[in-house]
Amino acid sequence: MNALEHQLRYPFGDTLPGPGSTLTVAPGVKWLRMGLPFALDHINLWLLRDRHQGREGWAIVDCGIHNDATRAAWEQVFATQLEGLPVLRVIVTHMHPDHIGLADWLTQRWDCDLWISATDWNAARLASQPGNDIGGEASAAHYARHGVTDEDTLAKVRARTNYYASMVPTVPRRYHRLLDGQVLRIGDHDWRCHAGYGHAPEHIALHAQSLNLLISGDMVLPRISTNVMVMHLEPEADPLALFLASIERMRALPADAVVLPSHGRPFTGLHTRIDQLRDHHADRLAEVMEACTAQPTHAVGLLPVLFRRPLDLHQTSFALGEAIAHLHTLWLQGRLERRLDADGIYRFVPAA
Repeated sequence: MNALEHQLRYPFGDTLPGPGSTLTVAPGVKWLRMGLPFALDHINLWLLRDRHQGREGWAIVDCGIHNDATRAAWEQVFATQLEGLPVLRVIVTHMHPDHIGLADWLTQRWDCDLWISATDWNAARLASQPGNDIGGEASAAHYARHGVTDEDTLAKVRARTNYYASMVPTVPRRYHRLLDGQVLRIGDHDWRCHAGYGHAPEHIALHAQSLNLLISGDMVLPRISTNVMVMHLEPEADPLALFLASIERMRALPADAVVLPSHGRPFTGLHTRIDQLRDHHADRLAEVMEACTAQPTHAVGLLPVLFRRPLDLHQTSFALGEAIAHLHTLWLQGRLERRLDADGIYRFVPAA
């Protein structure tokens, strides 16, 4: 546990739900974990006791990645954890593969509907279609403009033309729209939607005042900072500013709420964690400013400044997008200037 984690409290200690099983975190709220084939090797998912359209059952919050192992784990949960009741709806916080990957299978498996923001539903539908992936030639050109010159790396990026669709091959063809401020009645409790930006197009977190629980999705995580990245689809975006404004709005929620994150363990200390994330990014922005003051700097040049560990291709894509995000915040604030040099690479220098 690092020093920042010691400032948070973990009400369930080191206890984790086992494979295919659940851990009750509040009346009618069950926590389960599914594996992921990445360095971040798990995702937390949630079962909420539900009553919908006159039927008793469960709502699922987030789905896991689309693969045989996750489907098998879900089948074990269905056989042992649902108390003989059906799944009535599937709620997805956002469109990333570990959250929406099995949504289509789950909604068909239980003949129920998907609930998600319109922006993320449309983004997932688009990304899962042939030719609309996050890799390919356009993505490689984006990386090259920000300092990737290694031809082997660029070739690997060009080859990732089916990456999102391999984890999200299909998306439910219909959905119920979730909006900021909307209240969902799930079983005996009201859950209010809180939209967040910067990590995903329109991420939805859920807060139940009666249970003092916040399903934070990826917006507030206890151990790691949420990834915010600039992609080729929106090459001049400022996701870091959007993210910081979004978590600042979450400060209106109770400081003692039990936060149920998508990665890591449930914790209390929401306001403390918001402070930590704000300070973390302030420190990174200062480091970026210092690097750009020392010499004209591109995003690849910032990777050893911002990430002091070895990175594989998957991690590098996230890290590069995050480096660009920090550069863009300073650029769009007017603190840095961006120039396109003769080699076709964007470099950033202090504003005159």
